[in-house]
Amino acid sequence: MANVIDVDVVVVGGGPVGVTALALLGRAGLSAIGVEREIQPWPTARAVHFDGETFRTLQSLGVAERFAKATLPMASMHIENEEHEVLISVPTGRLGTQGWHDDLTFHQPDIEVLLQEVVEELPGVELRRGMTVLSVRNVGEGVEVAVQNADGEESLIRARWAIAADGARSQSRKALNIETEKIGEDAQWLVADGILEDSPGLSSDMIFLGHHTRPALWIRLPGKRVRMEFMLMPGDDPEEITTPAGLERLSHGVLPADKFTADRLATYTFRGRISQQWRAGNIFLAGDAAHQAPPLFGQGLCAGMRDVANLVWKLDAVKRGAADGSLLDTYESERLPHARFWVEQAANAAGFLQTTDADVARQRDAFIRANPAASAPVAPPLGPGLHEGGTDERAGRLGIQPILADGVRLDDMVGSRFLVATTHELYSALPAALRERLEDNDDVVILFDPAKVGQILEAAGAKIAIIRPDRYILGLGETPEDFERLVAALPQAGRDVPAHL
Repeated sequence: MANVIDVDVVVVGGGPVGVTALALLGRAGLSAIGVEREIQPWPTARAVHFDGETFRTLQSLGVAERFAKATLPMASMHIENEEHEVLISVPTGRLGTQGWHDDLTFHQPDIEVLLQEVVEELPGVELRRGMTVLSVRNVGEGVEVAVQNADGEESLIRARWAIAADGARSQSRKALNIETEKIGEDAQWLVADGILEDSPGLSSDMIFLGHHTRPALWIRLPGKRVRMEFMLMPGDDPEEITTPAGLERLSHGVLPADKFTADRLATYTFRGRISQQWRAGNIFLAGDAAHQAPPLFGQGLCAGMRDVANLVWKLDAVKRGAADGSLLDTYESERLPHARFWVEQAANAAGFLQTTDADVARQRDAFIRANPAASAPVAPPLGPGLHEGGTDERAGRLGIQPILADGVRLDDMVGSRFLVATTHELYSALPAALRERLEDNDDVVILFDPAKVGQILEAAGAKIAIIRPDRYILGLGETPEDFERLVAALPQAGRDVPAHL
């Protein structure tokens, strides 16, 4: 009989999204096992970009400073056309509203090692490598995942929930018969990662080379690492373009044959996909298993990190009895539309940036010159869920993180709890029973010191702001009546959590 293991959550997939989920679960106090087929972390780069929101997730694990040493804040980014005209230039390299740099690049193997170290430091969670998943299925009120190790020994992991973060070819998704929707057109690209020695590369940290003769992308990574991506064209010789001389030719000398050493040359498909369903019973899809986007805005891994940041605090609340199970229904309703937005934006951008038609490229250039803001889409709100976005467009959006005068980031004071930010006057005007209810709730932090929450209230344009553990705004208000309504919307056991507020 197979060895039987019981945990709160089983995570299928040991890439960055799956391991981040394990770390978040461990930090929350849930027991979890992650299973991954590969014995060692993937040795070469795939994702290369974090945003400030992603770093807030790492901050919640207490390791953001450690990760900051392995990343490079982007100082500049631009789009150029065939004539090397800079169509739009985006200054980066500054601290953004999340309390971290808006855009950072990294070498994924370095990040994966750090994430695994975090999991190893946490009690109650572990990542088991060299495990082949035989089946993933819902059973009663929980799930069962059958696995086999490299020696052929089988185990059965029983859990209340499963997070399927097993990538674009997700076997879990296929086993659940969940279809994916294609968005945009697929395109074949060559990716070259490696070390560039004693050569300047290109001027910006990221450049979209909108050359209709061959669209390309340049990214500067930490240390001497760089990445270039080239769209494959009819007539390309697969063997020639992957030689040092071929890369020098494709890059127009940016990657000289005697100065660039590739450690990854891979042909892959830029594709846009959205899974039509993100939850089946007690199994939740996350990361590339749920969505895939062309890498035009660097939101692929960021979106996966948002998935697990959204899901884990809800699993924790339900596990502890602080919320009803219906709270978990808001995972798909909130995250799917948000992820779809970025997939569609990336697919649309890919369509005009990777055009190989000279006339279309000229029209594109004219459009960008006239509409520069269109090249930098604003992040959307969450879909319907645990927030008041249906009645207040400010709710359901990501809140800001102030850095206090002593250098402390506010999240470090709040932890993975709800933040009630307001004024002392408004809080004092509340009925004593309501104040007592808030102060007795261990899942809530109340702050009314303007030095701590003044920026939050100013940015939101409100006198009351309730921020969720994943840093999204539950709701805003101005009056004691608003306050009472917002407090009533906090998750509680013993009542259904509404599908939307």
